Amino acid sequence: MRAYDIIEKKRNNDELTSEEIKFFINGYIDNEIADYQMSAFLMAVYFNGMTDEECKTLTECMLHSGEVMDLSPIKGIKVDKHSTGGVGDKTTLIVTPIVAACGTKVAKMSGRGLGHTGGTVDKLCSIPGMNVEISRNRFFDIVNTVGCCLMSQSGNLVPADKKIYALRDVTATVESMPLIASSIMSKKIASGADCIVLDVKVGSGAFMKTKEDAISLSKIMISIGKKFNKKVIALITDMDIPLGNAIGNSLEVWESCEVLRGRGPKDLRDVSISLAANMLYLSGKGTIDECEHFARSAIDSGKAFEKFKEMVSAQGGNLSLIEKSDYLDCLEEHKFEIYSDDDGYIFKMDTEKIGKAAMILGAGREKKDDIIDYNAGIILNKKTGDKVTKDEVLAVFYSSSKEKFVEAEKIFKEAIKFDKNKPEYVSLIQAKITLDDVQIF
Repeated sequence: MRAYDIIEKKRNNDELTSEEIKFFINGYIDNEIADYQMSAFLMAVYFNGMTDEECKTLTECMLHSGEVMDLSPIKGIKVDKHSTGGVGDKTTLIVTPIVAACGTKVAKMSGRGLGHTGGTVDKLCSIPGMNVEISRNRFFDIVNTVGCCLMSQSGNLVPADKKIYALRDVTATVESMPLIASSIMSKKIASGADCIVLDVKVGSGAFMKTKEDAISLSKIMISIGKKFNKKVIALITDMDIPLGNAIGNSLEVWESCEVLRGRGPKDLRDVSISLAANMLYLSGKGTIDECEHFARSAIDSGKAFEKFKEMVSAQGGNLSLIEKSDYLDCLEEHKFEIYSDDDGYIFKMDTEKIGKAAMILGAGREKKDDIIDYNAGIILNKKTGDKVTKDEVLAVFYSSSKEKFVEAEKIFKEAIKFDKNKPEYVSLIQAKITLDDVQIF
């Protein structure tokens, strides 16, 4: 078997056998197949796609390239949630304690952010003292006693994905549905949970720009989940508008706590409750309506917020940030207000550009070794559909480097489009996909 023949076969849009995919992926991991050959293979997949069977085999190869977490020391059903990434997407910080407060275990490993979307681990690290690099036994112990734990992904979890993704990133093959699906599902399956809820973002701030593409990606991932005996549901959620009002690490922790206190932006609260309800439903807690009631009650009773504080304390975090509802007042000297140049309705927001503005302020990384300013970011005063008058405050920027405000303001204002007419409402949750059904909302 030769790498050349496999590349040629995929270039000609012929289906590869399991043996051919295993030979190619394993050969690349063992440094027997060169980067330039893998680059050619990835480009062939980008243009020609993969069948469901090819995707499953690719996922299996990546899954078994490193360790697979055995969560059996944790009692009961374990449920996980994965988002395909978005600006202001801090739902993991909200749904994790909600689900744990309702009696289902959440043993979750998350990653750091790169580019315009933030990583859950970076948000957690903005909490003073918070330890996300904990041992496996400590991880198990916290989940068993608290009900939930959020830790950084193990370095030996799906190393094939890390190596292949690094190549995808520099060969313009990131936005390939089979490659995205295999990358996500290999990590989720390796993480060991029994049930997985996928939050597939669609819109200007997401990889998937159309609902149709988001649904197609979801179907592939659910099909992969079935092969590995995982219960999987996908929700298609809007990312044409940033989720919530806060963008940036400590700002998003503060806003998550506001939701857990029973306050916070309605869009963030609604999406979080839907995700939590589906996690509870998959774990067998009741009908979807019952699970939605449980999720709302966990917030309204204060149990979810107490569970979040319990988790943070167990991981060494200082609760001072968590308990400050007036946290933004502490950042007064680092803020800069952005005023509107126009009158009218905000008709459209380029979410990706807004995420880039936050990154320029210091809230994200352009390169892996960039240092994050945990207090940097944006609080949105106005969003799509809101009426704005000239010189009204659109947003507030935060950064310890005030020289960054000018560049970030330019990009932010380019992202905002005005019109005299109010735009039509777009549903936050656009579809729900299961193994047997697609519901469009």
